Amino acid sequence: MPGLVVVGLQWGDEGKGKVVDIVSSRANIVIRTQGGNNAGHTIIVFGKEHHFHLIPSGILYPQTICYIGGGTVIDPIVLIEELRLLEHEGVILKNRLFLSPYAHVIFPFHRELDRLAEKRKGESAIGTTGRGVGPCYVDKAARIGLRLADLVGVSFKEKIVDLVAIKNEELRALYDHAGFSQEEIYLSYLNFGKKLAPFIAPVELLLAQALQEGKKIVFEGAHGVMLDLTYGTYPFVTSCSTCASGILGGASIGPRMDVQTIGVFKAYSTRVGNGPLPTALNEKERRQFPDSRTIREVGTTTGRERRLGWIDIPLLRYAVSLSSVSSLAMTKLDILDSLPVIRLCTGYRLHGEKLKWPPPRTEEWQNIEPVYEEIAGWQSATRGITDLKKLPKQARRYVERIEALLGIPIALISTGPDREQTILIHDVL
Repeated sequence: MPGLVVVGLQWGDEGKGKVVDIVSSRANIVIRTQGGNNAGHTIIVFGKEHHFHLIPSGILYPQTICYIGGGTVIDPIVLIEELRLLEHEGVILKNRLFLSPYAHVIFPFHRELDRLAEKRKGESAIGTTGRGVGPCYVDKAARIGLRLADLVGVSFKEKIVDLVAIKNEELRALYDHAGFSQEEIYLSYLNFGKKLAPFIAPVELLLAQALQEGKKIVFEGAHGVMLDLTYGTYPFVTSCSTCASGILGGASIGPRMDVQTIGVFKAYSTRVGNGPLPTALNEKERRQFPDSRTIREVGTTTGRERRLGWIDIPLLRYAVSLSSVSSLAMTKLDILDSLPVIRLCTGYRLHGEKLKWPPPRTEEWQNIEPVYEEIAGWQSATRGITDLKKLPKQARRYVERIEALLGIPIALISTGPDREQTILIHDVL
């Protein structure tokens, strides 16, 4: 298939970056299409860590072209620093990285509004990253935001002066905030625009042409389905569509029969920030798991520790349906190596009734009773195994049980953070 969408099936942090990195070895193009630098990927290649917030992780392959699509929101400060770090590591970016002129721009007032709004909500705060992504999407929907095309356009000064005036009025009215200097923001972002101008190109047209030519394209999703603005655990969600359709829409790609979707999920559940986690571990169960930093359950973007839970099959089944997933990638199987017993949530009960899908209302999530089945753990090392047949018997049983419950084949199993620590069961691109 020439097109492959990589979508997270939980609340983000599923290991999509590693999966994108692996499939990018065979891709002509990798494109990031939604979200901003509130998402992050960590890729480990032969023991060396690479951290990404905006640039597709496919950039590590010299033959791969990378795009950032119009559905994203871009903080120029973060992107320019990411470019600098990659160039310092010897990664060639010229004629390999292109930015859509339709992507919206994050400004300092977006970050400040994000921070102040969270502070104002107190205990009901969503737990955003504070990167200004939500307020930037708000301005996009309100049709007052500025895009990369504006950042490098002849009327940028007029537009940014007007926008800063609007946002300063908002800051004063809501938060008694002094606001921002129009001139300082104009001069700073004028300079950022000059640095980014060489990378701006008609990404969406180039992508459509590449699909017509049958080139292999990877659509890199950010976040996870359960953070989708419409279908996730609202309001504890992100500010864009995170389903496969939203990932394609952020690249202006309509429904096509030659685009497949691989859904990425951890062998257990995690969540960062606030919001429901039905299968959350109790204190005794949490002590059986290794320390969060040891198992790398700390956010790439924020450094926050993630909450842990057992694998949630009803939630995965829901996410699979929303994104028309055709194959699966399981990550972090090795984290379960030491557990004597492993629990799988196979259903929900709410007020005594069985649920097929997660409920739409937040207050109902709080009352969900997970229905579990248990299997004996394998209590032996799986880290670094690259052959499915060499997995311990109980580990294979765990994988097969998940496949049976979801009705979709697992194409890839990650047995460690490094690129090479992977079991490839069948090709997906």
